[in-house]
Amino acid sequence: MYRIYMIEDDQGILEAVKSKGAKWELQIIGVRNFRKILSEFSEIQPHLVIMDIGLPAFDGYYWCMELRKVSKVPIIFLSSASDNMNMIMTMNMGGDDFVAKPFDMDVLIAKIQALLRRTYDFAGGTQVLEHRGAFLNRDKGTLIYQDRTIDLTKNEHRILSLLMENKGQIVSREHLMDLLWESDCYIDDNTLTVNVGRLRKKLETNGLVNFIQTKFGEGYYIGEETT
Repeated sequence: MYRIYMIEDDQGILEAVKSKGAKWELQIIGVRNFRKILSEFSEIQPHLVIMDIGLPAFDGYYWCMELRKVSKVPIIFLSSASDNMNMIMTMNMGGDDFVAKPFDMDVLIAKIQALLRRTYDFAGGTQVLEHRGAFLNRDKGTLIYQDRTIDLTKNEHRILSLLMENKGQIVSREHLMDLLWESDCYIDDNTLTVNVGRLRKKLETNGLVNFIQTKFGEGYYIGEETT
């Protein structure tokens, strides 16, 4: 079942799309907090986003630009303002399609299905991991924090990806070394220590202090910031 993240403040429209989507095996998940859209996006890992333009706090243009920093997920804009300028703006901001309100539910579902086919018949979905406002795009191998892109080596990306995927859990040194060996990077225990040390320093330089923590004798884990 495809997951659709719907960023819409009209509860009636949201519920109607949920009901219709369920008939087509589409899981429509509504926004919970209009100020935490990026965090919710990372948590849900949707295959497609439906974005209203007029939203509380920040508008749909803003959130589209923020999503585009971390993901290529298809975005369909909804708006009651269906003039050419709004349509052009949505495309320029990174949107993939536009549906004017009021809309025919069957047309919206058809557009969703067409975008899903085009996107996922030929490529896998973009996976984004988030913790403490840092977003790791596992497809691109980039880490974004406070509008800065932090360059990672291949080993750093693999280590951070595994740790963030298992955040809150201890990942053993052996597991990390196995991962890097499987990636044709032959490292020993000392080399792993060096790689983790460099990654930590890079994160701390960019404001992510204590992002990776050590459980002595066991391994590493992603935890909350400690003083």
